[in-house]
Amino acid sequence: MTVKKDAVVEMHYTLKNDAGEVVDSSKGQDPMPFIQGRGNIIPGLEKELEGMKAGDTCDVSVKPEDGYGVHHAEGIQEIPKEALQGIENIEIGMELQSQDEQGNPFIVRVEEIKDDVVIINANHPLAGQTLHFNVSIESVREATADELEHGHVHSASCSH
Repeated sequence: MTVKKDAVVEMHYTLKNDAGEVVDSSKGQDPMPFIQGRGNIIPGLEKELEGMKAGDTCDVSVKPEDGYGVHHAEGIQEIPKEALQGIENIEIGMELQSQDEQGNPFIVRVEEIKDDVVIINANHPLAGQTLHFNVSIESVREATADELEHGHVHSASCSH
């Protein structure tokens, strides 16, 4: 069976940045499962895996537009410290939940702490970067009806 829409795929991957530094990897862990064509992984990688089969390997470079998006300068903002009342021990790198104008939640990271303001960044940490993946397809199978209905792979630990 090949990697196609609605197939459950298990893959091992190593992700490197342009400098060749490992950013993330599944090595030493179970393979990462996902349902192809359901947006479970970034679009550029999903597109490149289409048609592969168990045992195949590939190197894929994904442009920012097909990965975590371009870096938006307006995603970096200064907010007054008093707006963060109730949050103790604010630290650089801390993730906070915010809301857009429609009340939809999203995550921001603390980038810098000044005397009376905190600089937050709503961009994904990998936004604006070309992503370099080394991938090996470990298995491919048909998704079950429950997996397709729920939009994710079910495992022994799934509690549906």
